[in-house]
Amino acid sequence: MSAEPSANALRLVTSFAAGWTRWLGDLVYPPICPGCGVRTGAHGGFCPSCWREIRFIERPYCEVLGLPFSYDPGPGMLSAQAIADPPVFDRLRSAAIFEGAARHLVHALKYRDRTDLAPMMAGWMLRAAETHVANSDGILPVPLHRSRFAFRKFNQAAELGRHLAEKSGRPFLPSTLLRVKRTSRQVGLSARAREDNVRAAFRIAPGHEADVFGKRLVLVDDVYTTGATVSAATRALRQAGAAEVTVLTFAMAVSGPI
Repeated sequence: MSAEPSANALRLVTSFAAGWTRWLGDLVYPPICPGCGVRTGAHGGFCPSCWREIRFIERPYCEVLGLPFSYDPGPGMLSAQAIADPPVFDRLRSAAIFEGAARHLVHALKYRDRTDLAPMMAGWMLRAAETHVANSDGILPVPLHRSRFAFRKFNQAAELGRHLAEKSGRPFLPSTLLRVKRTSRQVGLSARAREDNVRAAFRIAPGHEADVFGKRLVLVDDVYTTGATVSAATRALRQAGAAEVTVLTFAMAVSGPI
């Protein structure tokens, strides 16, 4: 007797079960817009209003800080900020401006445990990174201090980094960089206070020096504001011999036109 009818029956039952599970899941957790919460046709989809709100960062932009230009100054141009105050990392890339629906996404992931949004956000980050993720030797998230991790139960930067690694095939190094100083929350602090808050806050985990020395690394976080946190983390990586550090975030706070 041929095994083909049994195999077909099994596929039919499996397909039916998967469809039933999706239907039940949509009934309990209906698909809603991640930006405003209105019902949508599919999970992970934005309503038209929120989709129009998202300002993706496209070229032309500063080659170092990734700041979008309001006009095209020509290839390889740097912003005044990058010239006057060069960062310790090699470059910054972000997927979107930190406002509107993009801000809602960041807050939903960070404060409302919406880790289901991380794959979509990581996909946009991978696009924004161009070739820098593909050419890297590893992806590291900006770590949380162990006390804050115990309270929050997950690290939003690690969620984004994990999905970036899965999508790109690059090594994920979540245990390489440690946050050894329990810092205050950065929200509401001035730029100078942020720098003081995270000074000497990071170091390489013992036994992970080879992950960093001579390597091209991508440092992942959810939002870039003043750059104090990723700069402090980059200094730890530089001291350990990193050859190149690209900072990649989902969103970037931009105060005004460039």
